Amino acid sequence: MSGKILRIDLTSESFKDEEIADKMCRAFLGGRGLGAKVLYDELPAGTDSFSAENIVVIATGPLTGTKTPSSGRHVVVSKSPATGGLTFSSSGGTWSVELRKTGYDAIVLKGKAEKPTYLWISDSGVEFRDASKFWGKQVIEVDDGIRAETEEEAKVLQIGIAGEKKSYMAAIMNEKYRAAGRTGLGAVLGSKNLKAIAVKGTKEIEVANPIGMRRAADKAMKMISDNGVTKEEGALYALGTAVLTNIMNAAGIYPTRNFQTGVFADAEKISGEKIAETIFVKRTACHECPMECGRWVKIDSGKYAGIEGESLEYESSWAFGGQCGVSELDALAKANYMCNEYGVDTISCGNTIGFAMELYERGILTKDDIGFELKFGDADAMVRLAEQIAKREGFGAVLADGTVKAAKRIEKGSGYYAMQVKGLELPAYDSRGAMGIGLNFATANRGGCHVSGYTIAAEAVGLPLKVDPHDASEEKVDLTILFQDFTAAVDSAVNCLFLTFAVGAEVWAEMLAGVAGWKDYDEEEFLKTGERIYALERMFNKREGFGRKDDTLPERLIKEPMPDGPAKGKVHPLEDMLKVYYAKRGYDQEGHPTAEKLKELGL
Repeated sequence: MSGKILRIDLTSESFKDEEIADKMCRAFLGGRGLGAKVLYDELPAGTDSFSAENIVVIATGPLTGTKTPSSGRHVVVSKSPATGGLTFSSSGGTWSVELRKTGYDAIVLKGKAEKPTYLWISDSGVEFRDASKFWGKQVIEVDDGIRAETEEEAKVLQIGIAGEKKSYMAAIMNEKYRAAGRTGLGAVLGSKNLKAIAVKGTKEIEVANPIGMRRAADKAMKMISDNGVTKEEGALYALGTAVLTNIMNAAGIYPTRNFQTGVFADAEKISGEKIAETIFVKRTACHECPMECGRWVKIDSGKYAGIEGESLEYESSWAFGGQCGVSELDALAKANYMCNEYGVDTISCGNTIGFAMELYERGILTKDDIGFELKFGDADAMVRLAEQIAKREGFGAVLADGTVKAAKRIEKGSGYYAMQVKGLELPAYDSRGAMGIGLNFATANRGGCHVSGYTIAAEAVGLPLKVDPHDASEEKVDLTILFQDFTAAVDSAVNCLFLTFAVGAEVWAEMLAGVAGWKDYDEEEFLKTGERIYALERMFNKREGFGRKDDTLPERLIKEPMPDGPAKGKVHPLEDMLKVYYAKRGYDQEGHPTAEKLKELGL
């Protein structure tokens, strides 16, 4: 199997094609792995995230756009302004499929455009177009406008106003509502004056062994259909990802009021069940996805009447809900809608608002500082601050780069209340009650990230096996490593992480073997690929000064016992788990892969 990269120099408005050799495809697949390889090889240490020299890779994978299930994703890889390290963020939909239909598997961007620019990539070639008229416009208007200038059926990837203003929580949106949300990648494109990339192609996506791929895809579909979470009419189909709200709250790991506790008394009011009863309109899905986990919602009455669109998946509803102590669904939908329109990461936005709310209630911030009262549970204040963050206006300008930067601006010991790892705000799981996800948070290469190694599947949902969430044994470390390697491979294949609830590594390997024509490709090689990618990301971060000091958790989660719920009295035993983790990984005690491990991985 081979592939093709489109290399774009925004400074000179030039481009060239580059073949991806089969050896490279097999070693790193595509997506996250390809991006990590390009950045490690080509980006000098110490490069500023907002410099013209920074590189952005937008990559599909061998499975993207094929008849394998949930194969409509792409991954963006760059150096993050939020963390200062290598980062990746993925998004679903169909933009990735259209890119592959133009004949390209990945785009590598560098340089800086002289003026706001968008790229139009089609069967006819690559065009650099003036985006000045779209600069300062909201996401839906830009999507509609660019399609009017190119083709109605084109798919548009873009930054919002937050990206233009280089907010550290700026997302890269596609197809209006989908987001590569985390670590400020939208700000990196904003620093390059790149507003959007529109794609439309008609070329066939080649498959080496269609019969073998179809056989493996059918096997995967059977596993999906037999699984209670992923099957048609299953949990994800019925309630979307917000099905997790009541589950996490019952487990006592639903972070509430800036991680002060893991139980939210009003969780039911913002749950997937309540969304289905009140504001749900229809399901949405990515390319070839049987789960249809997306939710289209509409607010019919009240001050936010008229708000409509894809909204309120689990993380977003938590970020503006439990994290802020807010239980009004319409306010959550409004905040989510604004983040979509301005191109903002909902997790970091809501997490940062919760941080500011705690500072206000502790007297570290005052009404004079903020301009209004900011108490937990105040839905109007939450929405108001979310808009200020999105626009980088008012007190939102203090918070728009996340909790670490905000704490440096506010001072007064505020950094203690920043719930983040490596500069990335934590998502919707309190690790005092789930030891695997805590270890994953601490060791995730892009920072406070749940999808780097989603042990919650086993610890709280029971997939693919049920484990004790409070266990911190050697076996839990093994599980965390397995999830991290498996996920790195899936992110490079590129398919949806939710498939791992039902489909094991053996079947992923079979699907890849069919698509690429690799006759001897198996589960062991697939997982080894994930391990290789994970180690390469570590080596990039080592070059940027990362070490054991960065593999940590907020002090609250290590020192403050959980006050109530099933995890009452527990803290996270990170140090003990970390020693075992490094040893099992083949890393030294600074968290860096040893020479022996690098040799084993072909690095």
